[in-house]
Amino acid sequence: MQNLLAYYRHFLLVFTLFLCSTISLARDNDHRPAVKGSVVTSDGKPVDGASVRLKGTHAEAITEEDGTFTLWDVHPGQYELEVLYLGYAPVTEHIEVHPHHVAAVTVKLSVTQQQLTEVTITTGFNRFNKKETDDVARLPLKNMENPQVYTVVTKELMKEQLITDYNSAFKNIPGAGVPVVYNQGRSAMLSRGFTTANLIRNSISGFVYTNIDPANLEALEAIKGPSGTLFNSSQISFGGLFNRVTKKPNENRKTEISYSGGSYNLNRLTWDINTPIKSDNSVLMRINGALHTEQSFQDYGFTRSAMIAPSFIYKANDKLSFLIDMEASMYNATSPIRLAPYASGKATNIKDMGIDYFKSFTNNSLDYKTQQLNFYGQINYQLNSNWKLQTFFTRTYSATKGYVSSLTAVTDSTLRPTFQRENFPYNGTELQQNIVGDFHIAGIRNRMVAGIDFYNQRSDRNTPTIVLPTINYQHVKPSEYYFLNVDKVDSIAARLPIRSFSNYRTNQYTYSAYVSDVVNITDQLSAMLSLRVDHFEDKGNYAPYYDTSTLAYQQNALSPKLGLVYQVVKDQVSLFGNYMNGFNNQGGTDFSGNSFKPQHANQWEAGIKLDAFHHRLSSTISYYHIKVENTLRDDPDHANFSLQDGTQLSKGVEAEVIANPFGGLNIVAGYTYNDNKYIQAKANMIGLRPAEAGPQHLANLWMSYHIMNGGAKGLGFGVGGNYGSSAFQTNTSTFTFTIPSYKVLDATVYYDRPTFRVGVKVDNIMNERYWSFRLAPQMPTRVTANITLRF
Repeated sequence: MQNLLAYYRHFLLVFTLFLCSTISLARDNDHRPAVKGSVVTSDGKPVDGASVRLKGTHAEAITEEDGTFTLWDVHPGQYELEVLYLGYAPVTEHIEVHPHHVAAVTVKLSVTQQQLTEVTITTGFNRFNKKETDDVARLPLKNMENPQVYTVVTKELMKEQLITDYNSAFKNIPGAGVPVVYNQGRSAMLSRGFTTANLIRNSISGFVYTNIDPANLEALEAIKGPSGTLFNSSQISFGGLFNRVTKKPNENRKTEISYSGGSYNLNRLTWDINTPIKSDNSVLMRINGALHTEQSFQDYGFTRSAMIAPSFIYKANDKLSFLIDMEASMYNATSPIRLAPYASGKATNIKDMGIDYFKSFTNNSLDYKTQQLNFYGQINYQLNSNWKLQTFFTRTYSATKGYVSSLTAVTDSTLRPTFQRENFPYNGTELQQNIVGDFHIAGIRNRMVAGIDFYNQRSDRNTPTIVLPTINYQHVKPSEYYFLNVDKVDSIAARLPIRSFSNYRTNQYTYSAYVSDVVNITDQLSAMLSLRVDHFEDKGNYAPYYDTSTLAYQQNALSPKLGLVYQVVKDQVSLFGNYMNGFNNQGGTDFSGNSFKPQHANQWEAGIKLDAFHHRLSSTISYYHIKVENTLRDDPDHANFSLQDGTQLSKGVEAEVIANPFGGLNIVAGYTYNDNKYIQAKANMIGLRPAEAGPQHLANLWMSYHIMNGGAKGLGFGVGGNYGSSAFQTNTSTFTFTIPSYKVLDATVYYDRPTFRVGVKVDNIMNERYWSFRLAPQMPTRVTANITLRF
């Protein structure tokens, strides 16, 4: 502990000195010669993300959302200004810089049929620093103006790391931890000490209970804190949410085909085809897809999947546009391991159990199939220069049919396999109408979003549970393993009485209204004021066999949000603070018949954001304090009843750095510390860390360097890893079961050129053995090779 405190003191000292130097440098820049300008398309639209550099110098920049850029500290003289942007012809212009004078230039880009690879290959800018998104605040708001903490994992970073499965992308999110994979292939990660599912897609419902393929990902956004004001609380956690942003059509004509092969018979083919359908670019189309097969590193287990994702944009006129985005997939796999330890046993650590890391305790005949169809529509209408209407619609369907398993240790050497034969469809609908404005009142700028939201989710469950004979997991006998096949499971299920089937339907509705206003008190000080009102209806569990419904209820909830941002140095250094609220509906009554209220989480947070050295350094450091109230705990005086006075406290520190110290070198790093405990809870849990809170310390790092000039131009290397301190699978005063700490190291080498890319990635180089919260063994060393062709 003393070493840790000393480390923090040194860290704070270094950071304070760094902050002071950043502010000093930022102010000094105002007195140095500069080149300022803007980049626009041939029809005058601003270009966001174009690469601008002065040939023969280290001066370079990326254009802002409005197309503007600034090159600082340019010595007087004559230069060639080069502008590069994907899908447009490179532009070179001659400029002259005079002493004590700002050179101004406007560059126009024209579309070219010669398709180049993304500009990130040929330049050294901070290519993983893409924080600007409309999703977090639900309106255009820069990271430095936003009082909320969030992380964006870009498709460029995922490509460099040869991401072939969705869960691996979360290695780049501070505090996400080891993924928890559930029976249907769906997954959840950690956010600020709370298990957080993957149920948000393009900022509204993406509720599918199945595996997600990363081939259609433009970005993965981790939005931190209880964000119930602007998002559906039934689909997020008190720690935040994960928003998967899908690829959309653009005006470039481009095709990319990629194949990956690797350990455990990995075979993966993906494609990305983007093309305008009409010559005036009023109709655009993009089709992404993937075929994937892979076997488990264990004795049994496999995954097979197919996904296709077409999307279309229709621009009716300058004011009205339509987006249709679909995603359909089929997934066939064996159930991931879920193991419950023996609560009365000698083993208190997964390593002490002596269970074989490479035994699956299943059979390939005991598989399941899922299918999903996710439809997303968006209508944008620009009322005038200050106001626009946005309509969002989503319809989701996912279904699981087949066998999913769980393992329960019943002695110090035996376990009991249990299988469920599922037939489980989910249907979801969400309709959202927003109005977004940017206007002035009494000379004060306001940016506002107001909207209404309707959400419905229905599920149907028909599931028998089949319990198999016990197996000695330390000395597995072939005769015991023989029972792990579909014929044995079906023969037992055929003898089960109908009452042993879990057969019911759920139907839930949410009606919401919300408003959020960002007020610029001064040019550097802004406040965010937000409020949401929710009406929730749960129709209960309908049992067709008995034609009855139980546990139906209704609830109302308010969710406020307040944020303050002061930009110490405009667009470079921000101090921020926020109060945020989220809620979770709860049904039932206590012993006296009082209906339960929604469970509420209240967060206070403060921190600092940097976007310094001309975007070469982006960082967010914050301290948060989340108090969860109205949780249920056992009523000690009345059996089978609960009291609603439970309280949980989660507080900690988060830090993220995205840096580009010099051309070609890029660094992504994060660290989180989470102190989580029950203040008021069951008698055997008070003062203890919840097991589902995960490790107290988590860290992630990725460093890469690519050669920018010379004969080896395009050659790159990357190395990184993840660390997690020890955690709990169970943590009560009567029984504690521990998951050990882990350190995982990955590396890659690649050669990236405009028309092709080849690369090799090694995951888990040290062959570390580590486990998820469900005690599922994680992938050992894996080698993946990839080739990508671009047309």
